[in-house]
Amino acid sequence: MGTLNPYISFNGQAKEALEFYSSVLGGKVEIMTFGDMPEMGAPAESADQVMHGSLTFDDGRVLMASDTPPGMDYVAPTAGVTIAVTSADPADHEVYADQFAKLSEGGTAGMPFAQAPWGDYFGQFDDKFGVSWMFDVAGPESTDA
Repeated sequence: MGTLNPYISFNGQAKEALEFYSSVLGGKVEIMTFGDMPEMGAPAESADQVMHGSLTFDDGRVLMASDTPPGMDYVAPTAGVTIAVTSADPADHEVYADQFAKLSEGGTAGMPFAQAPWGDYFGQFDDKFGVSWMFDVAGPESTDA
């Protein structure tokens, strides 16, 4: 069976973003730059940009990212896509609340991380890199709806 992994495009901030996400969420960052692959013929000024990067978590989840390759138009990552961090375990509330606060710092608030009408704790924001996130963790009164 294959996997489904979010892959975020950045405009020169992929390394910074992956390292920031790792500092909050944990996981191991791996980066391949355009300079690591000279046979690709990328211009020298893009040598330090990320050709492919990944943040791999202990449970196997992977968040991927790259900088927009030279010669291609940059498309912002928020074009209808949101990274969802979810848990059905109410015991995760404190961890999720902390991650939400740290990842949303310097970003644009959407909905605060608070108890929603369906019983879960839910919130959303765009981070300082323009990436949309939503967090949802089951609350003690959550419904199975």
